[in-house]
Amino acid sequence: MDLQLNGKVAVVTGATAGIGRGIATALAREGCNTVLVARRAELLDGLRDELARDFGGEHLAVPVDLAARGFEEEVASATRARFGRGDIVVNNAGGSRPLTIRSTDEEWADAFAVNFDAARKLSHALLPAMIEARWGRIVCITGSLEPPILNGANVAKAGLHAWAKGLSREVAQHGITINCLMPGRIHSEQIDLKMHPTAKSRDDFIAANIPAGRFGQPAEIADVAAFLCSPLAGYVTGQRLYVDGGMHRAL
Repeated sequence: MDLQLNGKVAVVTGATAGIGRGIATALAREGCNTVLVARRAELLDGLRDELARDFGGEHLAVPVDLAARGFEEEVASATRARFGRGDIVVNNAGGSRPLTIRSTDEEWADAFAVNFDAARKLSHALLPAMIEARWGRIVCITGSLEPPILNGANVAKAGLHAWAKGLSREVAQHGITINCLMPGRIHSEQIDLKMHPTAKSRDDFIAANIPAGRFGQPAEIADVAAFLCSPLAGYVTGQRLYVDGGMHRAL
């Protein structure tokens, strides 16, 4: 299927590994020029070169810390300088932040800085050009609304859901859609090395929670994200979609 994305400019955060790398690859495969955003410059440069070699197009690496003040204007300025505009934003960067009732305000602020504030700031920085062009796509990679423990990332991502839903109603008239993808256990550094570092921990979790019987691959959520970024998904906005092999249980 042709997703009609050829020549679009896609900004992808957390692009160096896992889901973010998968989404950047899927969008480049569909003909997008990409702006690759993350902290690790060497990995970004490698991905930029790989995408250009495999798919052609133009690809820009912007190494920044998404918790740093003013990062969003740095990314937006680099995008405008290279491409003149940004058509698509994929807010993928984030990370688990287990907290307790004794966690400090600084720890809570850190959880929100990357898991909520970064997505809001970057999207708001690029939205004016989308509104002027009367076309745009924003996809946020979020998380479960059923956290098993107190985790600042889950709280921040719940806020991201509410922000995306409210904003989607304001910008739909301009041809802009905003949707959230909620991944289950997708193979990535965070899942494979931190949350489930052993085969037994993975097997036990799968047996108890995942009807599909396995963890997902980055490409399996990347292809869904690419569709939501495409003109073909123009009537899908303000939605939350699980990509989790059936793990989610609530109706």
